[in-house]
Amino acid sequence: MLLQIAEPGQSIEPEVVQRLAVGIDLGTTHSLVATLRDGLPQVITDEKKRALLPSIVNYSADRTPTVGWDAKALQSEDAENTIASVKRFMGRTLTDVSYAQNTPYRFVPHEGMIQIETSAGTVNPVQVSADILKVLHDRATQYLGGELVGAVITVPAYFDDAQRQATKDAAQIAGINVLRLLNEPTAAAVAYGLDQGAEGVYAVYDLGGGTFDISILRLSRGVFEVLATNGDPALGGDDFDRAIYHWALEQLGLTSPTANDSNLLLSQAREAKERLSIYPSANIQIQRSNGSLVVLPISQQTFNTLVTDLVNRTLTPVRKALRDASLNLSQIDGVVMVGGATRMPCIRQAVAQFFGQEPLTNLDPDKVVALGAAIQANVLAGNRTKDDWLLLDVIPLSLGIETMGGLMEKLIPRNSTIPIAKAQDFTTFKDGQTAMIIHVLQGERELISDCRSLARFELNGIPPMAAGAARIRVTFQVDADGLVSVSANELISGVEAKIEVKPSYGLNDDDITRMLQESFANAQADIEARRLEEHRVDAKRLLEATEAALSEDSHLLMPEELAVITKAVEMLREAILGSDWQLIKQVSEKLNHASTDFAGRRMDLSIKSALTGQTLDTLAM
Repeated sequence: MLLQIAEPGQSIEPEVVQRLAVGIDLGTTHSLVATLRDGLPQVITDEKKRALLPSIVNYSADRTPTVGWDAKALQSEDAENTIASVKRFMGRTLTDVSYAQNTPYRFVPHEGMIQIETSAGTVNPVQVSADILKVLHDRATQYLGGELVGAVITVPAYFDDAQRQATKDAAQIAGINVLRLLNEPTAAAVAYGLDQGAEGVYAVYDLGGGTFDISILRLSRGVFEVLATNGDPALGGDDFDRAIYHWALEQLGLTSPTANDSNLLLSQAREAKERLSIYPSANIQIQRSNGSLVVLPISQQTFNTLVTDLVNRTLTPVRKALRDASLNLSQIDGVVMVGGATRMPCIRQAVAQFFGQEPLTNLDPDKVVALGAAIQANVLAGNRTKDDWLLLDVIPLSLGIETMGGLMEKLIPRNSTIPIAKAQDFTTFKDGQTAMIIHVLQGERELISDCRSLARFELNGIPPMAAGAARIRVTFQVDADGLVSVSANELISGVEAKIEVKPSYGLNDDDITRMLQESFANAQADIEARRLEEHRVDAKRLLEATEAALSEDSHLLMPEELAVITKAVEMLREAILGSDWQLIKQVSEKLNHASTDFAGRRMDLSIKSALTGQTLDTLAM
């Protein structure tokens, strides 16, 4: 949500001293940096007036890393040491990324984040991204004539904690103070909304080089409200390049191309895709081993056929986002196109057909994200203008903790506006329990086995009390960057434990999409599974309490009464082993009914024992 803000009693006119801040779009294919100049966002170009910086780094043993256009020129001749599309590796392990097998890189076996062997030594995606960010940082400081207060760096809306943390780590290595991580579709909406003065409900369709995001936003009198987000973190323009690449391999009869040949052909495929966004046909030129040159023509019609499935894949998250926002197509006032891949005619045609209206393409889709980030960076740096804004985004997946029975208890539901803090009280399960393990989870399913584990920590020092007497308050906090911290404290004693969720790099690229898909597909089954586990937990608690009472005071029962309760206990113990929650509920009620008189006698005995030896005078004191 965007709100015009000003301190009480202060003017919202621009201050004389401007703090230098920038917005950075750290993209899969290209990256760029923008700032506010005379109140207007603008992209900062290099010495050759180029706005885009290819997100490519070459590592040679005899020189410092080569970044950008010069590195791109080295791709075909030194593919193993030239790292491109590194954004897809951020926060990932080698086993998580199927895309890795199609690259020419020499991966180092490693349990953590991906490691790549180069002539200059081993590097990881964070280091590669840092080298890209350093170039953008230097470009900005040279243009602005001073050191930066900080930068807003954009990330895909569906980047998880590991990917966001990896991005912040890269910025830190590059010497950049991160003012905020901002979701790319939201940044684009900021740029479009302020530029066009639009009002209504808008869909931001963001197809970048490596990821796809869709956000639904409501704009009204300068207020931006994010209604829903969705996307596919493993779908982008690179996949369209590879569609042409695999088609070309088949046409040429190549089954095992060398690493350099493969990289050269992929580069040719990318160039063909870009030409097909303007012209009806393009040529792919391949130098064979015998020196002959092969020219392979491809038409726009052929290309459209090759990528039909990819185009349709982008529309699935769009439908889900509309459903989450409780909107139908007729309520969408406009569609904003973001990302260089949206230049493809097949994309624009599919989007226009789906929404029943032509998408907005007023701003350069390559630049719009950086421009929006620059607007937000200017505000967060402390510069006051007549168009100051406060931006609040949303989280893509629910957050919660594990409760008895392996259940996921959601504290913060997905699409909640951030930053946010939420607390909920829990209690102990067993008598005398002095510690509790807090298992932090992310996901949409009811059972923890179907959710993603984020962290575990232990709360110790709980005073020994009867089960259910302790009050444990668990508090979740999600900052503006989407990063999570969790605390737990026992309200009577004040003991506390907390953890900042430091993600272990390695969530599979498809996990977020899979979590959402499975939550919808298994909704009814999940409800049944939750009911079963909840009734099992309640039944186990009833069994423990009943057995403890029998061991202490069974003498209060007649033999026939003891037999009825004992039989009910056995029936409940057997029901718990089954999967019929209704049967467990019925048998639990039967045991409760059978032991009602017993509980009353125990209460009377307890009161009698407490009053023994007391006088009226002592009781009145």
